[in-house]
Amino acid sequence: MPASLQEGMVSGQAGVPERISIVINSQGVQFPQGLDENRNPYLQYIEENTGLDVQVNLPPQEGYQHTVEAMLNGEQVPDMISISSDVWVARQVQRGALQPLDELLQQYGGDLLQRIPQEAWDRVRFQGKLYGIPSINPTSGVELMYVRKDWLDRLGLKAPRTLEEYQEVIRAFTREDPDGNGKHDTYGLALTNHLFRSAPFFGAFGVQLNQWTDRNGRLVYSNILPETKEALLFLAKLYREGGIDPEFPLMNHKNLAEKVEQGRIGLFSAAWYDTRGMIAGSKVRSPEAEWIPLEYPTGPKGDRGVYAAPWIKSYQVIPAKSTDAGAVVRLLNFIGGAGYETLTLGFPNEVWVMKEGRIVSDFAEHDKHQYRGIYGGLAEVADPELLRKRLDSYGVTFRLYDNLQRIERNLIRDAYTGPPTESMELYSESLLAMQQVFLQIIMGTAPPEAFDAYVQEWKQGGGDAITEEVNRQMQASRRYEAQR
Repeated sequence: MPASLQEGMVSGQAGVPERISIVINSQGVQFPQGLDENRNPYLQYIEENTGLDVQVNLPPQEGYQHTVEAMLNGEQVPDMISISSDVWVARQVQRGALQPLDELLQQYGGDLLQRIPQEAWDRVRFQGKLYGIPSINPTSGVELMYVRKDWLDRLGLKAPRTLEEYQEVIRAFTREDPDGNGKHDTYGLALTNHLFRSAPFFGAFGVQLNQWTDRNGRLVYSNILPETKEALLFLAKLYREGGIDPEFPLMNHKNLAEKVEQGRIGLFSAAWYDTRGMIAGSKVRSPEAEWIPLEYPTGPKGDRGVYAAPWIKSYQVIPAKSTDAGAVVRLLNFIGGAGYETLTLGFPNEVWVMKEGRIVSDFAEHDKHQYRGIYGGLAEVADPELLRKRLDSYGVTFRLYDNLQRIERNLIRDAYTGPPTESMELYSESLLAMQQVFLQIIMGTAPPEAFDAYVQEWKQGGGDAITEEVNRQMQASRRYEAQR
């Protein structure tokens, strides 16, 4: 770390800096030994450059939203809360629990106003006032298909493109001993809990879960469409044939990584960064493992693609009771402005160096410093060139930027981009809970007809009300754009 920071961590700064308290979702970040969320060189870097004393609270990930809501209603209210749910933000605005930030942004947030697109600000605008600072997701998507090419070659198979070809490969990887060890210990496809890592298969039917789709000028919720039922029945068939790892309902990212590295899985929907993670780990454990990206499976009507990641990754809001709102805006303005490059890349000559005109990162130091993301992620801005430089700095062999470009070309975007509606605030949680039946249909513990019952329950349980509000909002937006 820079010498000035080393000294600062020992001696502290002269004077008494203004103290603010912020609550952040840790996203599972681990700190190097001897450091924590309130004692580390990146927080010190921020404090030295803002003149603030920032007290960080990292509640447990599980139940995070309920925890911060309790804080908001408690006696000791934090000065800033980071939250990913726009529905939650709308609910708190409605009950008067948050401060409008327009004047403070004009006074202290010049870099934020300049670097965050107007469309993002519109997501936190209620009754004409801004009630949060959005953090932009630097990547537009997550999932793409990867396959063990050495397994394809051993079984005489070609890289699949159509849904039928994918089905053939999944069956072969499950039944024909692709690793040649004489054991029945491989699966053609892995999914994870909550139906994560399944998006390309829904995309083959032209839909993505939990999105709105434009049908003849009217928005409909993709979860209730016949195409979603078709996708579920396709996955149910694969599961019934034994092609999907049966442990998927309980499988998380860590479990998936273990199975990929152990050579138990030959094809899966990878996250764009898995080539530097579990896929790289697979090659270390089995040097013969050769992984290649695939075209997304093309369905019966020529459809293919994957969901677009939420454009906004989080919202930074300031409770109405906070008396230090200006300091919070100053903090976020530094993170999204003058401090953005350092918080994105890490410290120069420690995490990365310049070689022959390009950035080269030290893997060990990058991983050790990865916790910096909990601070930098509070005010991410769109900077494609910096993103490319950062990803290429980890090694072009991992194809990280190429993976993102492949995803970008195949995105199925959510057709509704407006603010949460009143009925969303009332019914979203209960409607999401109804999706448990999707898992049951795939596993065969519920019949196909259970989907039709789900559709009726969704519509009657608030879905119809949300649909009407979403379409009114869309029509209003179209009229507004036409008048501009």
